[in-house]
Amino acid sequence: MTEAAQKQKNPVPTVDIIIEFGEGIVLVDRKNPPFGWALPGGFVDYGETLEDAARREAAEETGLRVELLRQMHTYSDPRRDPRRHTISTVFIAKGNGRLEAADDAKQAGIFGRASLPKPIAFDHGQILDDYFDRRY
Repeated sequence: MTEAAQKQKNPVPTVDIIIEFGEGIVLVDRKNPPFGWALPGGFVDYGETLEDAARREAAEETGLRVELLRQMHTYSDPRRDPRRHTISTVFIAKGNGRLEAADDAKQAGIFGRASLPKPIAFDHGQILDDYFDRRY
């Protein structure tokens, strides 16, 4: 590997899932920094599709099985995650099962636009505004 290739840094792919469940959407309260309420989601594993990563992360953090309805948007601002530069593809999904916080979520809840908890982590406030404004 060349020296230039070793110094190259690339953004890391992630997924976030807006899970429509009951009368609202699912958010999780993060156990690990950065703290706050967030959409279920996480890093895409090597060899994994974005869709498979979204289903896996939803199940790991919420206990729900999800049916992916559509891809909403991709968010790429280098400042969206204080840990590193990530690029997140956001999916909208319908959730099925029993909601239960797991993995790196200390709690999970169902919220509408008027009842969103604070603080919201990452750029998920902007993602939620986009979702509620456009109602994908």
